[in-house]
Amino acid sequence: MAPETTHLEVTLETQVESVNLAEEMCLRVAESAGFGEDDCYRIGMSVREGVINAFHYGNQERPEKKIHLAVDLTPEKMIIRVMDEGKGFSLADVPDPLAEENLLSTSGRGIFLMRAFMDEFDVITAPNGGAEIVMSKRLPPPASASGGSGGWNAAPQERT
Repeated sequence: MAPETTHLEVTLETQVESVNLAEEMCLRVAESAGFGEDDCYRIGMSVREGVINAFHYGNQERPEKKIHLAVDLTPEKMIIRVMDEGKGFSLADVPDPLAEENLLSTSGRGIFLMRAFMDEFDVITAPNGGAEIVMSKRLPPPASASGGSGGWNAAPQERT
């Protein structure tokens, strides 16, 4: 039987508490998929940055707007989508945080971190006209029979 894609989706309120909720949800999926501590940190930080951007820049902290989070776990990778209900933006317009003139500015740092921590990263226009951040991380190779933490489809191992 071929492994299938697992899809989770949640609509979050535009409030600060949604950042932790989104991170926790994604970390649970990442841990159960077999990601190690370092990759879980990177995934968690990327989700935090994406949801903070949706909250602050996209929805402009307006409570009537929502943040949409979707996670797909395929046999190859974990794909995370964060959508806001704002005006959208172009990656080309985001200032480079490493440029001399931007070193003291906080703008662009979240995008920089998401790009650095994830294997794939893009921003597209969401169906509602807002921004949709799409990022993914390749699944770690399956743990060998000699140890490891198992994973999404791991069978219990008998100890002798």
